Amino acid sequence: MVRQSLQFTTPHRAEIVEEPLPTPAAGQVLVATMISAISAGTELLFYRGQLPIGVPVDSTIASLSAPLHYPLRYGYACTGRVMACGTAVDTSWQDRLVFAFHPHTSHFLAQPSDLLPLPEGIIPEQAAFLPNMETAVNLVMDGRPVIGERVAVVGAGVVGLLVTALLARFPLADLRVVEPLAARRRLAEQIGAIRTAAPDDFGSLNDAEAADLTFELSGTPAGLDTAIALTGFAGRIVIGSWYGEKRVAIDLGGRFHRSRIQLVSSQVSTLAPMWSGRWDKARRLNVAWEMLKTVETAPLVTHRIPIAAAPSAYMLLDSAPQDAVQILLTYD
Repeated sequence: MVRQSLQFTTPHRAEIVEEPLPTPAAGQVLVATMISAISAGTELLFYRGQLPIGVPVDSTIASLSAPLHYPLRYGYACTGRVMACGTAVDTSWQDRLVFAFHPHTSHFLAQPSDLLPLPEGIIPEQAAFLPNMETAVNLVMDGRPVIGERVAVVGAGVVGLLVTALLARFPLADLRVVEPLAARRRLAEQIGAIRTAAPDDFGSLNDAEAADLTFELSGTPAGLDTAIALTGFAGRIVIGSWYGEKRVAIDLGGRFHRSRIQLVSSQVSTLAPMWSGRWDKARRLNVAWEMLKTVETAPLVTHRIPIAAAPSAYMLLDSAPQDAVQILLTYD
């Protein structure tokens, strides 16, 4: 038996690397992956080479803490089953279903402390959404929606759709999703948006129509211009997109200049200081697990692709993003 792992070799090139199956050390377990989820926005930055070389891939995740360089293994949403335990590991871990923030691979070694057992009622396909759901929870916490507010979400990728599903549980006056792709607008309506529109469907909004709170989740710097156009006086924009090295001129000389709009950076690796008195990352993660029990994620899955064909998934996302929302990699 061999291990198959996805590797970005150079920008715009991904390949599958085959290696001998690793053997767990005394304090390790060997996990056989069942499902891993591609995070299209972030992973396309790696695929396209749009990230600064040399910075840590993700300093908060042990398996991703090395400096960014090619060849690169990436991904952070693996769900699988423990197939072997080291001699110092409690045998109760054997055959347990677990989640790990780990790059795409058919088998991997881990310390038990780096694994999250799947809660009762969560199946592996749901668990693969955990990182994006935790991001969605963090975004909503940073946005702090208030009863009766008008809220807009720019971008209906997976994170935008999950944020929409969470916001739909609040007593808002309006929940608008702005997304250029019609299929994604339909998903947004299915998951809880009150109304949807393409970016060019609205003109100049008066303050009574504008959003009090806007989430910029499009992954494109141009989406920030759309968010500014949607947001009213003294409104706030939570920016969850990671633009990498992409640069686009932002219109800060128009209505933004006199509207006292607040721009809020939101990123899931940390908690905003205002929450640290009562919250920690473990508590936020538990909320994400609970939300996965209530949000229907199956309609977001558009493709299930075997790991051996994983490079084709990135070609699809790069050339025809309108045809995919959530791609899951599957493992025999």
